[in-house]
Amino acid sequence: MDDRFNTIAGWVLFAGIVALGSSIVAGEVFHSERPEKMGYPIAGVVEEGEGGAAAAEEPIEAYLAKADVAKGQQVFNKCAACHNADKGGANQLGPNLWGVLGEPIGQGKGFAFSDALAKKGGNWDWDNLSQWLTSPRGFAPGTKMTFAGLGDPQDRANVIAFLNSKSDAPKPMPAAPAETKAGAELPANSAPAGTGPDNGPQKAETEPVLKTELSGKTPQTRGGDAAGLTPKKP
Repeated sequence: MDDRFNTIAGWVLFAGIVALGSSIVAGEVFHSERPEKMGYPIAGVVEEGEGGAAAAEEPIEAYLAKADVAKGQQVFNKCAACHNADKGGANQLGPNLWGVLGEPIGQGKGFAFSDALAKKGGNWDWDNLSQWLTSPRGFAPGTKMTFAGLGDPQDRANVIAFLNSKSDAPKPMPAAPAETKAGAELPANSAPAGTGPDNGPQKAETEPVLKTELSGKTPQTRGGDAAGLTPKKP
């Protein structure tokens, strides 16, 4: 009886050793590193904290000047789970957005705004609405808004144009700001100060100019040829 028990125990122990060894070998063969960033990106949405880091971004007015209301409505569909922009529409998880441009920030509409947004002060305009859509938590730290933000400035401009259209009195869209490029090219008929038409040194107005009498005589020089002229022999 003892021999039989020992045999069974031995096989059980052997099976455990084999299972443990197999798991170790499998872990080495199919080992994968933990990804540096968890999750996966969503098109048109920036990660939290990256909203204000767009490089060389122009003022929002530059994008509003070419905004497309229809495209803005398509982007706004991402917001439709929490908001509506219908006149007289009910609040949902977020407030109704009819006539939002010009309204007090975080006030009214019978909605319980977070203190973080309610204390911002001022009214919604082109610029601060763009900042909000870029990164709600960056604009108002502590806000209840969970949307990460829109990274593409043209998407933001399109959404703002759409929201502007959802109003009893839509505001005129702003014109694109004047371009102020550093080092802009000068007109063709002008030249930088201190240079001539061939970009060489410009002669001063008081610089003496060699004049010769129109008498047909060849000017004489000393010490050899000068400007291709040969001195007369004595």
